[in-house]
Amino acid sequence: MSVDSGARAAVDALNQIAFLLERTNSPTYRVRAFRNAATTLAGLPAGELKRRYDEGTLEDLSGIGKVTAAVVSEALRGETPAYLSALLGKADGPLVRGGASLRAALRGDLHTHSDWSDGGSPIEDMMRAAIELGHGYVALTDHSPRLTVARGLSPERLREQLDVVRRLNDELAPFRILTGIEVDILDDGRLDQEPELLARLDVVVASVHSKLRMPREDMTRRMVTAISNPHMDVLGHCTGRLVVGRGRPESEFDAEVVFEACRRFGVAVEINSRPERLDPPKRLLSLAVEMGCEFTIDTDAHAPGQLDWQPYGCERAEECGVTAERVVNTKSADDVVAWCSR
Repeated sequence: MSVDSGARAAVDALNQIAFLLERTNSPTYRVRAFRNAATTLAGLPAGELKRRYDEGTLEDLSGIGKVTAAVVSEALRGETPAYLSALLGKADGPLVRGGASLRAALRGDLHTHSDWSDGGSPIEDMMRAAIELGHGYVALTDHSPRLTVARGLSPERLREQLDVVRRLNDELAPFRILTGIEVDILDDGRLDQEPELLARLDVVVASVHSKLRMPREDMTRRMVTAISNPHMDVLGHCTGRLVVGRGRPESEFDAEVVFEACRRFGVAVEINSRPERLDPPKRLLSLAVEMGCEFTIDTDAHAPGQLDWQPYGCERAEECGVTAERVVNTKSADDVVAWCSR
């Protein structure tokens, strides 16, 4: 193996380990160790990695510890690192038992995040991972300004991001990054971004992130006001619940009124695939099906490996009677944009 190919193999192994850890929702610190190590190696001058390996000084590099050094050493020797082999052995089977036909019908993902807000990876890394998964497009939907804890995008930063996406689309074609945002639904139902900017975006996901315990009538009014906004395309994780650890209860609202508003105004109900959300719960998902809503099945991914979480949503969608014809992201990129601009 040449010096250059050995270095590439080491970086690829570290990134693949990180992807598989993200896919299984491993602790962030563990994932970050491998991502940081890959970044360190990628920035080394030609030949330096091999020299340090020969000298036994890999661990002197920033971000390289005992475990990551072992991965690098094995990759440089042309071996599959033992850490990677162990993860690959666990990754052979599907994440869930059902939903395979729906997953096969999906052509993209309409809710993802990058390190521009609270995601952990650059836009390009997210999109290249999506290409590897077979997606034809992904909507980049970083957070809006009000969600400061997630480094929400000001209008100026969003405009800057649109320029970055334009350049990346030239590089990644025919794959397509759809411009988008996950915009906060404010207390009074307004959307947390300039209307002119929302009008420029391909996909607008709107979600409630604050005052989740608002009284039922007020929350219903808040959500319906947002749904009636012509810029809104997708209602994200509608109950706001968390089902792991100590969890978080569902927001209370009149689901029939909210889903009827979604049907009437042509807003898709998101089937959020994050394992800690699985939102909406099955009883509400079944109600939305009965009421004639359309859907998206999204990952809400904050890291490349999480882009492979759509099977979680597909399994629940299948159990509740969602058919592929009613899922927006079974459409082509052009048809998604046309659907959103109706």
